[in-house]
Amino acid sequence: MTNTEKVAYIRGLAEGLELDTDKKEVKVLNAIIDLLDDLALSVSDLEDNLNDLEDQVDEVDADLGSLEEDYYGEDDDEDEDEDEDDSDYYEVTCPNCHETICLSEDIIEDGQMDCPNCGETLEFDFDECGCGDCCDHNHEDENE
Repeated sequence: MTNTEKVAYIRGLAEGLELDTDKKEVKVLNAIIDLLDDLALSVSDLEDNLNDLEDQVDEVDADLGSLEEDYYGEDDDEDEDEDEDDSDYYEVTCPNCHETICLSEDIIEDGQMDCPNCGETLEFDFDECGCGDCCDHNHEDENE
């Protein structure tokens, strides 16, 4: 039995008592029943709106899942782990302020950047290897 049905049942019981509607107690009782009826209707409307909202959220979730699958593919967790392992970082010392900066390979491949500490333009020549053991370049082959 829903709340509105329960209120209708209570209203029927009160009407079945055939109380004198001019008495103050009966007016209070009828006002309470009217309030219960309004509250039951409000709750019913809220439940309907909540159900509609749940349906919309489920549709958005399904659409988002499809978009994620299309954009990231099925193996997105494995790809993220591989990307993290493939990232190489290099430490560079600014010749102006002598601060050490940690840079990704992407930044070095760009060829230049401004020092975040002093603003000096730092240029990188990735073709000439003078970095020691920090790159994939095989230094032993050069000595032969």
